[in-house]
Amino acid sequence: MIGWYHTGPKLRASDQEINDLFKRFIAKPVMVIVDVRPNTVGIPTDAYFAVEEIKDVSLHHHLISGSFSDGHQDGTETRKTFLHVPSTIEAEEAEEIGVEHLLRDIKDSTTTTLATRVSEQLASLRGLQSRLSDVQKYLVEVSTGAMPTNHQIVYHLQDALNLLPNLADTDLTQSFTTSTNDQMLVVYLSSLLRAVIALHALVDNKATIGRAELEEGGELEKREENNTDNKKEEEKKEEQ
Repeated sequence: MIGWYHTGPKLRASDQEINDLFKRFIAKPVMVIVDVRPNTVGIPTDAYFAVEEIKDVSLHHHLISGSFSDGHQDGTETRKTFLHVPSTIEAEEAEEIGVEHLLRDIKDSTTTTLATRVSEQLASLRGLQSRLSDVQKYLVEVSTGAMPTNHQIVYHLQDALNLLPNLADTDLTQSFTTSTNDQMLVVYLSSLLRAVIALHALVDNKATIGRAELEEGGELEKREENNTDNKKEEEKKEEQ
């Protein structure tokens, strides 16, 4: 046992108390929040473990209160908080083989259709949008002073911004425009080809149905002629 989990979807006030109970059995228990909502984008898990942060407080405040929290006499106090750790979901080889065997008759993972590819790209874009909204929220809270500045996060954001293309360059924008037009041309031609194939299939289906109706009509006429001939023969036999 390495820790515990709950369905969140966010941190709760009682998580620290529950984590302290698990410390009786585990030195550093890992807490995992599993988001069970159906609209979750990306990996629905977040892992944390508890740490103690040293927070600077005013010495004047301690002199007025006459006490120091957590036994520190240097004007500092500690508080417990959760530190986020990166996590991945992996499976052992035996588990992967079992899952592939179960999904063999449900979905063929080797072939992808246009609809599945588009849905996967939309899910990726939604995940990117949610991550960007989290970054925006963090920067707003840092600018207002609601959260402390984490220089490591700022360095990563600066590296990501440095990778963005310079859209003020005319040659670069022209290259993007040309590439986009080429892709749109392929999509346009594919749509035309799909429409022509659909019309051909419709005409072929109409012709097949027409031939079937003509054949059924000819058979009905033959049956009616046979019935009339049989009736005439019976009438002749009765007259004799």
